[in-house]
Amino acid sequence: MTPALNIINVNKNFDGTIALDDFSLEVPRNSITGIIGPNGAGKTTLFNVITGFLPLDSGKITFNDKNVARMPSYQIMRLGVARTFQQLRLITRMTVQDNILLSFQNQAGEHLKNTFFFPGRVKEEEKRNEEKATELLSFMGIEDKASDLVEDLSYGQQKMVSLACCLASGADLLLLDEPVAGINPETIDNILSVIAKLPEGGKTVVLIEHNMDAVMQVCHTVVFMDEGKKIVEGVPESVRNDPAVLKAYLE
Repeated sequence: MTPALNIINVNKNFDGTIALDDFSLEVPRNSITGIIGPNGAGKTTLFNVITGFLPLDSGKITFNDKNVARMPSYQIMRLGVARTFQQLRLITRMTVQDNILLSFQNQAGEHLKNTFFFPGRVKEEEKRNEEKATELLSFMGIEDKASDLVEDLSYGQQKMVSLACCLASGADLLLLDEPVAGINPETIDNILSVIAKLPEGGKTVVLIEHNMDAVMQVCHTVVFMDEGKKIVEGVPESVRNDPAVLKAYLE
């Protein structure tokens, strides 16, 4: 079976500073891959290159066998890739439910002619999306927050909303940038429980995370990066005990 995401010999430099150094990685379908490493290792740059936020200098990236290396971000998103950010990109003065409703793709109401000529179709889709939003909030365990403004939620709850927005997009590949950083243990457990179930629903997940216990709990494969290079790749326990990883996290 071909991988969902295939990164082949990717390089990225910033004014002579190497951010990605001949980086390659195959991500199997319906799997969870964790990427760990010290600050400045190139983890977020990798996400930015995959999603078209940054152009790569050389190499190739395929998603579902389509070369996305030179595509703009919006086209990559339409193919079925969604991501979260360290700085959450939510509309904080809108309700939780409205944030999720905005994340559904290709809504009939976005086209003016449908509003005028097919109002029934638009209303039917809006009702279906409201039902889907309720299901997503229930799946995340925050259905009671649907009418709350995002700005009134805790940081952990906001992270859950961000993940729900990714799921609402219908993407097959989810790139999660530090999904459990800076939140309390109970919320961490809730988010990890959701992430662990995603492959069952046909989702492929790549996550960046500094919380090693979280990585060990949900990831099928772990990649350790440093200075833009892939240093170690393997099952979680073997990577955790690798001398290079121990040195990086204990020093």
